Amino acid sequence: MKTVIEKIFAQSRTIAVVGISDKVERPSYRVAKYLKEHGYRIIPVNPRIKEALGEKCYSDLDSVPDRIDVVDIFRRAEDVLPIVKSAISLGAKTIWMQEGVVNEEATRIAESAGLDIIMDRCMLKEHKNLSGWIYD
Repeated sequence: MKTVIEKIFAQSRTIAVVGISDKVERPSYRVAKYLKEHGYRIIPVNPRIKEALGEKCYSDLDSVPDRIDVVDIFRRAEDVLPIVKSAISLGAKTIWMQEGVVNEEATRIAESAGLDIIMDRCMLKEHKNLSGWIYD
C-alpha cells in the first residue's frame, strides 16, 4: 500500500510553488528546479517576480488559469490560510507546506475539504527519499 507521499508524487503532474524565488540560492528555487527536472510542471506564484525557471509567474493562486494538483507553500505559517482557501476553491488535490511551515488551522480546513496535506516536509527531500537518492 502506497503512503500518502508516494500517492502524491505518483498522481500529481502540476505543482504551483507559492513563494518561489528567482534567486538560485533560495530553497524555493532549488526545490522547484528539481521538481521540474523530474518531470513535474511548475507554476510559479509570487507577486514580486515576472518569471522563474522560464515559466510565467502569477501574482496569486487565483490568477492561475490551469488545473493544479499540488500547492507547494514557501511562506510563513501565518500566511498559509488564505493560500489553502484559494487552493480548495481551485480544486487542488494536495497542500504541501515546506520545512518549517506549520499551520494547524489550515491543515484542518484542507483535510475537511478532502485534500491531502503534508506539513513541515521538503518535497525535494521526500522525492529523493522515494527515489532512493542520498541527500546532498
